Amino acid sequence: MSAAKWLNKVKWDDQGLVPVIAQEASSNDVLMFAWMNREALSRTVELGEAVYWSRSRKKLWHKGEESGHVQKVKEIRLDCDEDVVLLKIEQTDSIACHTGRHSCFFQKFEGSLNDGDWQAVDPVLKDPESIYK
Repeated sequence: MSAAKWLNKVKWDDQGLVPVIAQEASSNDVLMFAWMNREALSRTVELGEAVYWSRSRKKLWHKGEESGHVQKVKEIRLDCDEDVVLLKIEQTDSIACHTGRHSCFFQKFEGSLNDGDWQAVDPVLKDPESIYK
């Protein structure tokens, strides 16, 4: 398969993006959700490290370029509809979230329909101010 063929199999949205889930290979924890364009997915394969598309900054974002919390890619999967990418990764320092936590999914819903709320249930492993100097 040529490079174009495997990239063309992905169903990119109207902005040329695909949603990406980063899952820790060793624990199966879902660490984060992000977006990739064709170049980001190509660079991820080329480097063996996660490269995403930052919608807010409108540029490629090599995970860990500022924080040092690089994601080494062990496996890349495409879902059955070919419109979501799953990265099975090894997370440097066990910190994936910009809040200094292991996972971006640290808020858990607790309670009921009328009195429920989101509670932070995972600890901060490193102060974000010390990560992003």
